[in-house]
Amino acid sequence: MTDPLILGIETSCDETGVGLVRGNTLLADAVASSVDSHVRYGGIVPEVAARAHLEAMVPTMHRALDLAGVRLSDVDAIAVTAGPGLAGALLVGTAAAKSYALALDRPLYGVNHLGAHVAVDALEHGDLPTPLVALLVSGGHTSLLLVNDIARDVRTLGATVDDAAGEAFDKVARLLGLPYPGGPVIDRLAAGGDPSAIAFPRGMTGPRDAAYDFSFSGLKTAVARWVEGIERAGKRIPVTDVAASFQEAVADVLTRKALQACREHGVADLLIGGGVAANSRLRALAGLRCAEAGVRLRVPRPGLCTDNGAMVAALGARVVAAGARPSSLDFATDPGMPVERLTV
Repeated sequence: MTDPLILGIETSCDETGVGLVRGNTLLADAVASSVDSHVRYGGIVPEVAARAHLEAMVPTMHRALDLAGVRLSDVDAIAVTAGPGLAGALLVGTAAAKSYALALDRPLYGVNHLGAHVAVDALEHGDLPTPLVALLVSGGHTSLLLVNDIARDVRTLGATVDDAAGEAFDKVARLLGLPYPGGPVIDRLAAGGDPSAIAFPRGMTGPRDAAYDFSFSGLKTAVARWVEGIERAGKRIPVTDVAASFQEAVADVLTRKALQACREHGVADLLIGGGVAANSRLRALAGLRCAEAGVRLRVPRPGLCTDNGAMVAALGARVVAAGARPSSLDFATDPGMPVERLTV
């Protein structure tokens, strides 16, 4: 029996994504980003993002269908990000998905953005093993999850108590006078720096701290104070060393806590997802530490780590296969949707 063709729509932040998936096979992944429109502001402007989604939705849909070589009428079910995300941006995607579902008379599934970041790995590495520890790192989220069933049972082990990892990258880039978004820029500069040059703190790693929670606000402040001290002394800021040392501190904490979660829950598989999973040092350090611990590591290719429609379609495919009830056409978006709520 042929797996159903799932259409996925993603508009939680600044990427308009449309993906088409059949089972674990990715047929198309079309993305239109509005990041250039936000550069002048140094961060995402929700109203600008929502308007960009409105303008990009139909062209991105056509591009995805052309890439897959299918027609809209071939689609068997539609999945769309219902949350978490920016309220206005989510409304654009869900309005489009509801319109397509009504016009095509196809079942609609409002799904969780964070769960989709986990599910997308099946498109590259096959069915997800269970149980699985997932480390999700992005501009808005840093979470450790215990995944028993990506369609039914995901539990939060820990999350950031302040800045997410990606947000910290952006803020450190800004104080160094680097362009937005900061993650890719710091990653490139860090390659020419010394990661042990500056002993930046590792937040939330003390004996009394929550084992699986994260904090990067203090690290950001430590970088700012160190840079201010160099400037007061009239010295040149060693940007590459700052970038490398900051990046090392982030990667160290993320991988250390992820491996601790695997060890303490008896889990042999770790998945890293989200936009920061594209960071080269995080991927390399996770690979080294997983090899030492005997843990199997799964990380999607960088193009699947950032927000995209393929990941939404991938979770939709798992939800459909699990026999979940379709969402109603009047379902509400949830900007703060918890990962435990995989569908609406």
